[in-house]
Amino acid sequence: MTEIKHKSGFVNIVGNPNVGKSTLMNRLVGERLSIITSKAQTTRHRIIGIVNTTDMQIVYSDTPGVLHPNYKLQESMLNFSESALGDADILLYVTDVIETIDKNEEFLHKVQEIPCPVLLLINKIDQTKQSDLEKLVDLWHELLPKAEIIPISALTNFNIDYLKRRIEELMPESPPYFEKDALTDKPARFFVTEIIREKILLYYQKEIPYSVEVSVEQFKEETNLIRIKTVIIVERESQKGIIIGHRGQALKKVGAMARKDIEHFFDKKVFLEMYVKVEKDWRNRDNLLKDFGYQLD
Repeated sequence: MTEIKHKSGFVNIVGNPNVGKSTLMNRLVGERLSIITSKAQTTRHRIIGIVNTTDMQIVYSDTPGVLHPNYKLQESMLNFSESALGDADILLYVTDVIETIDKNEEFLHKVQEIPCPVLLLINKIDQTKQSDLEKLVDLWHELLPKAEIIPISALTNFNIDYLKRRIEELMPESPPYFEKDALTDKPARFFVTEIIREKILLYYQKEIPYSVEVSVEQFKEETNLIRIKTVIIVERESQKGIIIGHRGQALKKVGAMARKDIEHFFDKKVFLEMYVKVEKDWRNRDNLLKDFGYQLD
């Protein structure tokens, strides 16, 4: 009887902001690990989601959108994206039918140089017509001639099953990298901060969400309840006032939205406390960025 060989590998998702990387990640993993909003720079960390079968372990990795950094937080985000080029067994480069093809040429040049298989995914094809899609495929083929081009719609699930099959076919033989019951490498606290940050991105306008970080000070799991104490970090006193809102109404609203999703994520009742604290210029402060889990040079 032939022994079934185990396959394992890292499938890293990269691309520019707002092309649908996080929606795709959640489709591939089958769990809602990456937060999703219509705002650019929603993803700040490299988030791993693990899919296990008896003879395979696929380690998916969602990364921040590639951008030219203006401060240290964005430098760290770019580091996460570039590190994903170095350790990929399969690279998923996500573009869409809207963005200009020559955006971030420097990063694309690095993609051309990597030795692993590259699947170039043209997302949001439900927003274009066939003739325009064919022209786009030809343009991308010229730009990344070694890449396999697959049109998809992560939102409508179009071609996602085919993409999964291709990934499985390209997986290298290897023992698993993580425990076979693992879903992610991130601790529970991380997903609490991400869920709260998503609600802030959805609820507040302009620059407020980009000036915010969330920290979990207490995560205490009891038999029927999780007690969570969090701090929302902002850069200025004026931002603190906006986050709290008139008589605390804005903060209460965000807290209620976040608590509902946190309860769904952990399948348990949650008691959530939220406070707001000012840390001037935190996006440029190495010690705070490290505390928040960002990767610095």
